[in-house]
Amino acid sequence: MPNFAEIPWIAAHIELYRTDPEKAHLWDPKHAGAEGLPMLTTLLLTTIGRKSGQPRPRPLIYKEIGGSYVVAGSKGGLPNHPSWFLNLEAQPECDLMVGAKAVKARARVAQGEERERLWAELQSYYPPFEEYRERAGSRVIPVVVLDPVD
Repeated sequence: MPNFAEIPWIAAHIELYRTDPEKAHLWDPKHAGAEGLPMLTTLLLTTIGRKSGQPRPRPLIYKEIGGSYVVAGSKGGLPNHPSWFLNLEAQPECDLMVGAKAVKARARVAQGEERERLWAELQSYYPPFEEYRERAGSRVIPVVVLDPVD
């Protein structure tokens, strides 16, 4: 499995978040080969690697809902969960950059009706999520709520 942080457009997005977080916050999906979609908001999630113990940054499309940041563990519809999700399962405390705003957060996986409602909101924000869900087959794509903490 590739190290996604080494994929050129992901590495460039991480670097842009470090050098110009406001510009990185608004992301053009055509950089990832998705033409015809509007600009999207992204955050930079930093988890602690469950095996390495090292910080692992990952830019993710998000939607702010009810004061929390909601992301999908879609991994483009691949059959296994993304490493950032597995890292959050092991250690739910994480750091976010939302534009230039630094946020400490605690992750939780939405369940039941909450998951369905949040998934619908994410899908309406970024329609390719539905294609990812179909591609994922029997894997249920986790919807993760990143709740800010003091």
